Amino acid sequence: MAAPKIVDARGLSCPQPVLIASDEMDALGSGRMEVLTDCGASPENIGRAAKAKGWKLVSSAEENGTVRLVLEK
Repeated sequence: MAAPKIVDARGLSCPQPVLIASDEMDALGSGRMEVLTDCGASPENIGRAAKAKGWKLVSSAEENGTVRLVLEK
């Protein structure tokens, strides 16, 4: 399995993390992607955007203020 695409959106405020993750989902088309964010509302919004695009939120974990979302399609 290929390494997942890593999208580092830390330090960005909403809606930038969602827009960047959405653009990467479109560019990849399918596969596995990890999104790093430290913006409070971004994890929920990225999850909704992923679902709307047919991606699945595989896991979400928070560590030291950074949330790592793993998405697959």
